[in-house]
Amino acid sequence: MLSYQVGMRPGVPVTEKLTKVDFTNLEKILYPELTITKSKIIEYYIKIAPKMLGLLANRPIVLTRYPDGIHKEGFFEKDAPAGTPQWVETFKRYSETAQREINYVVCNDLDTLVWLANLAALEIHIPLSTTKSPENADLILFDLDPEPPANITDAVNVALLLKEKLDSLGYMSYVKTTGKKGLHVVIPIASGHTFKQTRDFVHKIARSLAQTSKIIASESTRTKPPGTITIDYAQNSHGRTMISPYSLRVTPQATVSTPLEWKDVKKGLKPEMFTIFTVPRIEKSPWQNLLENKQKLEVT
Repeated sequence: MLSYQVGMRPGVPVTEKLTKVDFTNLEKILYPELTITKSKIIEYYIKIAPKMLGLLANRPIVLTRYPDGIHKEGFFEKDAPAGTPQWVETFKRYSETAQREINYVVCNDLDTLVWLANLAALEIHIPLSTTKSPENADLILFDLDPEPPANITDAVNVALLLKEKLDSLGYMSYVKTTGKKGLHVVIPIASGHTFKQTRDFVHKIARSLAQTSKIIASESTRTKPPGTITIDYAQNSHGRTMISPYSLRVTPQATVSTPLEWKDVKKGLKPEMFTIFTVPRIEKSPWQNLLENKQKLEVT
């Protein structure tokens, strides 16, 4: 029986099950290549909770669920599912896309995170704003997405160019793997900025970088030019999300979207090395102070 005690160090077994979550199908295999069961998914999220929960706090999340494993059909889920326990916090908001109100799950505690894992919510996506001010961004996202034959090495080179540019403008930035083929660079910002302002800011930076490197594509198109790194400024829009730091990804290797120190963003970086097995062993927490370092965005 998998158990843990809320308030104690996550991952430490106890003799009594003191969670609110009713576990189901713990031996269900969700990552067949590695024979990773739902139980292992739950254990991962318990272990990573001290680093992850603060970054999830007060954000209406979107889930990608794979109840029958990653090789079966999964589904996105915005609405809190039927049977959601009363103790799970939700946030009701009208969705223009769905043309109805949606009850988003808000993950502010370990029990909720474990409940999500029990739902086989392998991926957790977060918006760039919080429930306190959903119309205003508190994060700026530079989504560096390599289009083959461009690869992670090209993404690293563009990320370092971007960091140099942001440093010159006085902005402290943070970087993570996407858990797949790209990188995310994030700037935490002070309250009061609209998504149009953050979107225009990213677009302006992308255009500037594109003038210095032919590999950088600064305009979003339906078909991405081969061999380029697209800086997708449109991701900075109301309702858009990014994969949460420390979220698992639906890959055969059970990779994780992992925060990095900038000194580790260099030639030879291999995102596939950051997995459900390796990430909990990383002692450093590069994004620990991210939300305490909100910066004023200079807009024109």
